[in-house]
Amino acid sequence: MGAGTLGLFNLIGGVAALLWGLRMVRTGAMRALGGQLRLAIRRSTSNRFTAALTGAGLTALVQSSTAVVLLIASFASRGLIKTGPALATVLGADVGTTVVAQVLSFDLSFLSPLCVTVGLIIFMMAQRKGTRNIGRILLGLGLMLLALKQIVGASSPMRESELIQQLISALQDELLLAMVLAIIMTWLSHSSLAMVLLVMSLAASGHVPVDLALVLVLGINVGGTLPAISATVGGALEGRWVAVGNLLFRVTGALLAFPLLDFVGPYLAEFESAPARQIANFHTLFNVALALSFIMFTEVMARLVERFMPRPAFDPNAPDQPMQPLYLNEDQVGNIGQALANASREALRMGDVVYRMLELSIEAFKSHDVTSIKAIERMDDDVDRLNEAVKFYATEISRGKLTRRESERCMTIVHYVTNLEHVGDLIDRNLMELAAVKQKKGLGFSGEGQHDIDVLHERLMANLQMSFNLFLSQDEGLATELLSEKRAFRDAQIDACQRHFERLRRGTAESMETSAIHMDLLRDFKQINSHITALSYSILDVGGRGPMAYDMGAQ
Repeated sequence: MGAGTLGLFNLIGGVAALLWGLRMVRTGAMRALGGQLRLAIRRSTSNRFTAALTGAGLTALVQSSTAVVLLIASFASRGLIKTGPALATVLGADVGTTVVAQVLSFDLSFLSPLCVTVGLIIFMMAQRKGTRNIGRILLGLGLMLLALKQIVGASSPMRESELIQQLISALQDELLLAMVLAIIMTWLSHSSLAMVLLVMSLAASGHVPVDLALVLVLGINVGGTLPAISATVGGALEGRWVAVGNLLFRVTGALLAFPLLDFVGPYLAEFESAPARQIANFHTLFNVALALSFIMFTEVMARLVERFMPRPAFDPNAPDQPMQPLYLNEDQVGNIGQALANASREALRMGDVVYRMLELSIEAFKSHDVTSIKAIERMDDDVDRLNEAVKFYATEISRGKLTRRESERCMTIVHYVTNLEHVGDLIDRNLMELAAVKQKKGLGFSGEGQHDIDVLHERLMANLQMSFNLFLSQDEGLATELLSEKRAFRDAQIDACQRHFERLRRGTAESMETSAIHMDLLRDFKQINSHITALSYSILDVGGRGPMAYDMGAQ
C-alpha cells in the first residue's frame, strides 16, 4: 500500500474520529443543559440583541449551531418564538460556534491523554447522570484533539501524491467549485465545526493553501445551514421560516465576502502568520460581521420568508391543520386576572383535543382502519404544542406580583395541562401501539372482553368531563367526588382483569389470542384515570385540607 493511500485512510479515520468526538461533546452538553437551554432561549427573545448573545453563548456550550437552530425552529413551530427574534438568535448561534474553532486552532494535542483518561474515569465511576455527562464531554474533547493530530500527520504523505496536487491546483483555479464542494461536504457531515477544524488542520500541514482554505470556509458556513433545512422539511412552516432565513443570511454574506478575499487575506497574515490561526480568525470575522450587518434586518428577513413561503389558507376542519395557541395574548400578561383566564381557556381547549383523542381511541380497537391511529398521532402533536405554550405563558404570568390565590391558580393550570399531556402521550404511544398490533395481527376481543373495555372507556370519558368541570369550578365537593372515582375505577379495573383470567381458564379462544393486548390496555386505562383524577389533589390542597385526609375519609 502506497504512502498516499495509507495517508488517505488515516485521514478518513481522523475525520471520523473528529465527528464522533464532536458528537459526544454535543450529546453530553445537550443532556446536561437541555432544560436550561430551552428556558434561556425563551427568556431572551424579547430583544434581538439579547437573543443574539444567548444564541452565541448556548452554541459555545453545546458546540453545535445546528442543534441550537433546530431547537429554535422547534420553538417557532410551536408559536413560542416569532420569526424575527428566532433569526436574531440564529445569527448569534453562528458566532458561538466559532469560539471552539478559535480554541482548537492552537496545538492542544498534549491535553488529549488527560481529557480521555479523566473523562473515562468520571464516566465509568459516576452515579449521577449530570456527572456522567461531564465525563462524556471530556472524552469527546480528548478524542477531538487526538483526531486533529492524526489529520495533520496523515496529510503529510499525501502532499507527495501527484493526484492530490492536481486536485488542489484545480480547485485553486475554480474557487466557486471549491465553495460548492465545501457546501456539499458540510451538508453530508452535518457539522460545520468539524469541517472548519478539518480545513484548519490541512492548512496547518501545508496541504491546503490559505487562500483556498478561506474559500472553503465560506462554503462551510453556507453548508452548515442545510442540515436544519432538511430537518424542518415536512414540519411546521414556522420552523422552515427560521431555517430558510438563516440560509439566506449566510448565502448573502458569502456572496458579499467572496470578492473581498484577496483584500482580507494579507491582513489576516499580518495579524497572525500561522495558517490555522488565519483560518480561525477569518471564520470568526465572517460570522461576527454577518451578525453585526444583519442583526437590524431580522424582521425584514422574517417578512421576506413569510411572504415567499406563505401559510396555506386556514381550514379549522382540516384533520392535519396544526393547532396554534388561540387565547394566549402576550400583551395581557401584565393583567394577572385576564392572563390567568386566557391560560385557563387554552388549557380547556387542550382538554377538548385530549377528549377527542380518548373518544376516537376506542375506534382503533374496533376496526382495522389506521385512520384513527394517524388522526390521534396528529392530535397528540397539537396537545404537545399547546401544553408547552400554556406552560411558558404561565411562567411569564408568575413573574408578576401575584396574590396567593392567583399563584395557586397559576400552579393549578400548569398541573392540569401537564396531566393532560401525559394522558395524550398514553393514548398516542401506548394505546395506539396496542391498537396497531391488534390490527396487524387481525385479532379481535371476545364479546365479554370488548364489553369490559367499553365500560371502562366510557367511565374514563365521564371522568375526563368531570375534570373539566372541576377545573372551571374549583369546587372541593366535586374534587372529592373525582378523587373517590380513582379508587372506584381501580376496583373496576381489577374486576375486569379477574373476568379476563376466568375467560382464560375457560379456554376462550379470543381471550387467549389477545390476552397480552387486553391486560396492557386495562393497565393503561388505569394510568390514564390516575392522571385525569390528579387535578383533585391541587384543588384539595388549595382548600386547606390535604388529599390524604380525603383518601382516609373515603375508606
